[in-house]
Amino acid sequence: MGRTLIGMVFLFVGAPVRPSDGQSPRAANPERPTVATHAYAVAPGYWELEQGFRVYGFGRLSEGRAWDFNLKIGLRNHVQLGIAGTGLAWTDGVSGIGDLGLALKLRTGVGESAALAVVPGATFPTGNQSLSLGAGRVLGSLVAIWSEDINTVFHTDINVGPVGIGAGEPVLFTSIGLSAALGRWGLAGESFQFTSGGVGPAQHGLLGAVLVTLAEWIVVDAGGVWARTRETPDQLFVGVTANLGRIFK
Repeated sequence: MGRTLIGMVFLFVGAPVRPSDGQSPRAANPERPTVATHAYAVAPGYWELEQGFRVYGFGRLSEGRAWDFNLKIGLRNHVQLGIAGTGLAWTDGVSGIGDLGLALKLRTGVGESAALAVVPGATFPTGNQSLSLGAGRVLGSLVAIWSEDINTVFHTDINVGPVGIGAGEPVLFTSIGLSAALGRWGLAGESFQFTSGGVGPAQHGLLGAVLVTLAEWIVVDAGGVWARTRETPDQLFVGVTANLGRIFK
């Protein structure tokens, strides 16, 4: 993406179904398709892979295509390492990988229905800046997250924090998401915003998605982003989250 503020927080996050501490460690816990994230972590010793394909553009959706991924590993109770980025992007007749990012999620519970987390992260210049596939430098972020079950159906996630640290004036990222789940089906909605800064102009968009749980360990999603500013790309996307089981004890 030429204007890649969204990529700094990774276009991954927030499914309607939120696991409790007593839920099976094999249950999928998607951090997609929303721009923000939730406060929950993969179970210790387990790993989970999220991936999705999107088309996007500032004038038409055929301007760009991308395959994104997010590999999450539960390091210990309430601590998660994420390795995420754009594995391949096609835009303006060129293709290549995007910047690779690492994020550490540190979560604590707040009562029975809420959780608080902080996510320090960094992206690394693995993408080609001259082809508008990367930032050309290391960038940092520090996002605080509040997640809460409103009742047995509705859930909310609120994100706020600086991103694009290391490229002049940092960008303030904010997001408010609301999701609902009924059986295997879920709906997710989100309003996200980035202020202008050293990495680019201000962005604002509204996201909507449908999710379905095919099995305990796999969730698929589809939806889109409606840009509310000229510098924000419209998007359509489809993706899948799969809990791959235990990799260490």
